[in-house]
Amino acid sequence: MIPFRKMQGLGNDFVVFDARDRAVAMTGPKARAIADRHFGVGCDTLVLITPGNAQADARLRFFNADGGEVESCGNATRCVARLLMDERGLSRVQLDSQGGMLICSDAGKDLVTVDLGEPKFGWRDIPLSQEMDTAEFTIPLDGAQIAAAAVLMGNPHCVLFVEDAEAAPVTQLGPRLETHPLFPTRINVEFAQVIDRDHIRMRVWERGVGVTLACGTGACATAVAAARRGLASRKVEVELDGGTLKLEWREADGHVLMTGPGKTVFLGQLDLDAYGN
Repeated sequence: MIPFRKMQGLGNDFVVFDARDRAVAMTGPKARAIADRHFGVGCDTLVLITPGNAQADARLRFFNADGGEVESCGNATRCVARLLMDERGLSRVQLDSQGGMLICSDAGKDLVTVDLGEPKFGWRDIPLSQEMDTAEFTIPLDGAQIAAAAVLMGNPHCVLFVEDAEAAPVTQLGPRLETHPLFPTRINVEFAQVIDRDHIRMRVWERGVGVTLACGTGACATAVAAARRGLASRKVEVELDGGTLKLEWREADGHVLMTGPGKTVFLGQLDLDAYGN
């Protein structure tokens, strides 16, 4: 039996395995089976904490609910940072990932701040299948042109600014944009309503998952896209279905800082061999 920890950040939920001292042989099919909410444990994303190195306290791997391994997950990073800081009595940890190094610090009141580094805007970085101005472009769909922005925030995001986030066609448009030919590695889709310069309401369709209650890197990408267009300030609160994150796109170095909670829900054990190959 392999121990695991169920965690959540604003309702974005995770099954977390600590593989620092004992290897956990994870595959896409196993991750998909564990993430199943009816026949498995149930989660948006499965996380492996693996050994770190001289620069990082640990390295993280992320598998979304469809079994696909992805580069980064902001909410999961906060959860793991909270776990490691509490475990070691630290106020700061560095976590490496496929999407880059993530510097995490205790923000008080059970909150964690994650420095996700600089966003990238190059069309090849995101990537897009053709050259475009990622600050503002259109996506052809069913004879219409969908206005969008794109940001790489460790993982790729497509941000749509809408008049009413509550009425946005998240479940209809989200999956079609996720797999649109413009995005060769698929993409996360954010539907963002700018309430005022300091407040954005956002809903999300997550790549390989579907609708989730929150997406940390998506909130960062939305804040950055809004600031690039002059729609919002560089310090904003982004209100998601599961709660609110505080974001700052720091002028001094261009880094994006995300502050929010990360909590353990319960501990458990499972037989990894019972969950596919």
